This record gives sequence, structure tokens and C-alpha cells, in this order.
Amino acid sequence: MGSIGGNKGRLFAAHHAPLCTRTHQIGSLLLVLTTFFLTRLLDRSFSTTFDHVSISSGSSRAISFTDTSGPVSLSWPERGYGSHLSLKIYVYDENEIDGLKPLMYGRDGRITAEGCLKGQWGTQVKIHKLLLKSRYRTTKKEEADLFFVPAYVKCVRMMGGLNDKEINHTYVKVLSQMPYFRRSGGRDHIFVFPSGAGAHLFRSWATYINRSIILTPEGDRTDKKDTSSFNTWKDIIIPGNVDDRMTKTEDTLVWPLPLSKRRYLANYLGRAQGKVGRLQLIQLAKQFPDKLESPELKFSGPDKLGRIEYFEHLRNAKFCLAPRGESSWSLRYYESYFVECVPVIISDQVELPFQNVIDYTQISIKWPSTQIGSQLLEYLESIPDEDIERMINRGRQLRCLWVYAPELEPCSALHGILWELQRKVRHFHQSAETFWLHNGSIVNRNLVEFSHWKPPMLLP
Repeated sequence: MGSIGGNKGRLFAAHHAPLCTRTHQIGSLLLVLTTFFLTRLLDRSFSTTFDHVSISSGSSRAISFTDTSGPVSLSWPERGYGSHLSLKIYVYDENEIDGLKPLMYGRDGRITAEGCLKGQWGTQVKIHKLLLKSRYRTTKKEEADLFFVPAYVKCVRMMGGLNDKEINHTYVKVLSQMPYFRRSGGRDHIFVFPSGAGAHLFRSWATYINRSIILTPEGDRTDKKDTSSFNTWKDIIIPGNVDDRMTKTEDTLVWPLPLSKRRYLANYLGRAQGKVGRLQLIQLAKQFPDKLESPELKFSGPDKLGRIEYFEHLRNAKFCLAPRGESSWSLRYYESYFVECVPVIISDQVELPFQNVIDYTQISIKWPSTQIGSQLLEYLESIPDEDIERMINRGRQLRCLWVYAPELEPCSALHGILWELQRKVRHFHQSAETFWLHNGSIVNRNLVEFSHWKPPMLLP
């Protein structure tokens, strides 16, 4: 028996000895590495694409464009963002806080969400509605990473639903009823201000929400205000609200023209508003009417320019000029991607969305506002059509990031906003009026535990 066992041992050792050789060890290592990289490749291959773009997290720092119609990989960098979205956002209900309804529908409740969807202020409604349906929404405050405060104040103000004084008073009233806002000093609360005025729509923003996360297309208002409400370290620049009829892949309001069919080198479609840069462009168009189109636009009355006519003008040039107006950002910049003209930014202080992944030199031109003149047209005229087509193609590949589409779409403005919000999440929450004890309990200045904080609460 012993010899048989010994023979078996020798046979077993003799049969498996080759597995221990250096050659097989190297082969095993190569197999492991191959399996790893194939798994990563398959993970990316099975991601859905929309308009040639899929959004994920990865090591790349910017979009890798293709000069064909092939797919584009759009990745938010893992560093600072994480490998996947894992947000939990609580959306305050309009009936939960006294004062939210007036901020959404006016003092008499006559303004509707549908009526506020159009124009620059439409993002206040769209982001709110999209978050209500989001898989990242939670109905439990205690597990939320962030808190969204719905308000349509730009629309409400424009439609006469509230005046500036009423908006200010109502915001303060709303905030005083939010224990979680008090707990963090507002650091984990999100507000949307969709117009050039930014957070200045809430006159006391600097006192009450100066630490909160502000979503806005506007990065600078120092021309009219002493300070800008935008802070590049805590706030998020969002795309403007392009007409939905231009962002759909089917039944588009106006289709782009081939470059060879476009009449003008460039165009500027907008009012002067007494702004130096805009006045210079209008004057330049008079000097070079065959190169630069800048018609006198009427936005009211019987000769009001319709949306179709507006986009028909916009598509008829190779370059669409987007100068500064009342504020540094321009909706025309985003609209240009959907008529496929190259946007030329003439706004020195402009801020643009998703700069961690988009290299704007690949899809647009930024020209100094101090150099508006014939030299601008000469420069644009010197750019070969091949380069223009290349920039247009790159813009076509990422314009889905300007669209406030449902979350099911793999590329949208909402996806970009969610990735940027994830970077703002804090594990610990504290403020000047928040304290904690040895047992981990959070208390206020009067040593009342957080679970017993009762509104209305004093605000700073």
C-alpha cells in the first residue's frame, strides 16, 4: 500500500511538474492580463451610444474626437468623481415647505410649469422634472447626499408672479424651514438660476446661499454687480435652454445647410442693447454686408422674427458670432451647434460647462472683444473649409451634452450635471451653527439634537 501511494505521488508530481516552470508562470500572467483588458473593453463596448457619444467614467481627461462619424468616448475622470454615479438626491416637494409654491407658480398660483419651459429660464423646470424621475432621487432625507430646492423664480418674475422684494422674502422664509439646510449651512443644497442675472434674482443670496451649489449658465455679472454670484469651486455652469424643436433627431425645426450653400462667412443675430461689442459687429456688417450678416431684429410687433426664420438666418453662415450682451454667456453659442456653424465667442469673461472633459479649442473659437474689426473677418476667411467641417463634426459629436433629455438617454446635459454634482458630495456636514458631541450626535448652539430641530430656524 505504501509503495502504491508513493507511486501515485511520483506519478502526480511527474504529471504536473511542467505547471511550475517559468514559461507557464509567464503564460498564466499573460492570460490574467489579457482577461482583465478584454473585460474592460467589453464593458465599454456594451455601453449605449447616442449621437455618437456614451458617457462613463475613465482615466481620460477629455473627449477623444474622431474626424469621422464613428463613436466618441466621453469620460469623466475617475479622480475626484469616482468610477460610477452613486448619488442620492432629495427633491423638496412643493407642498412640503411653505413658500415653495409661490416661488414656482407666483403669489396667485396662476403660472404653470409648462408656461415656464420656454426661453432661457426653462432649465429651472427641466432640471426639476428630470430629477423627480431620476433613479438617483431618494425620498429619505437621512440618506441624501444632496438636496434640490425647486423654484421657477426667473419665469415667475418675468410673468409678474412675484416682484424682487417678494422673491427675497419668500426665499428666506423657505430656507428657515429646512433643518438640513441649517445643518450644513446650505453646502449640500442645490439651486438653479437659469438667466444672466444668476443668483442675483435672490437679492440676499450672498447672506443665505453663498455656500450652496448654484447651477447657472452665467459665470460673470461684475459689470452690473459688485461681486459675481458664481464661484468656480462650488458652482456648476450648465448649458442654456435650446429650443426643443432644434434638439430632436427627428422633426427638427430647421436642418443645417451644406457649407457650399451658405451665403455668409459669419453672422450676428441679436440686439445691440447698447453694448460696445455688439454695436461694433453691427457696424462691421454694414461695412462688409457680403461677409457678415447682422439684420435688424424685431422681437415684438407685427414684424417679430419667428423661431423658424431665426434659425434659417443662423444656419446661413459658416461662423456664428456670440458676443457678450447683458451678461457674459449667450444662448446663441449653444444654438449654433444645432445649425452646425462654428461658434465664435466674443465674451472675455465667459464660463463654459463641463470643462473637465471638453477641450473647447476643438469645437469653437474665442476671439478677444478688443479685436472686433476687419481683422476678425480676415481671420475667419483664412480658415479652410476642411478645418471648418472638422470642427462642425466634433461639435456634432458632443452637442447631446447641451440637451436636457431624459435620463435613459446615455448622453445629456443631465448626465453631465450629475457627474459634476457627485464631485460636490461631502461625507460630513457642518456649519457655524452645527456642533457635535462625543457620542456622534449633532446639536445646535443650544445643545438641541438635530432630530429635534423645529422650524422656523434662525438664519445667518
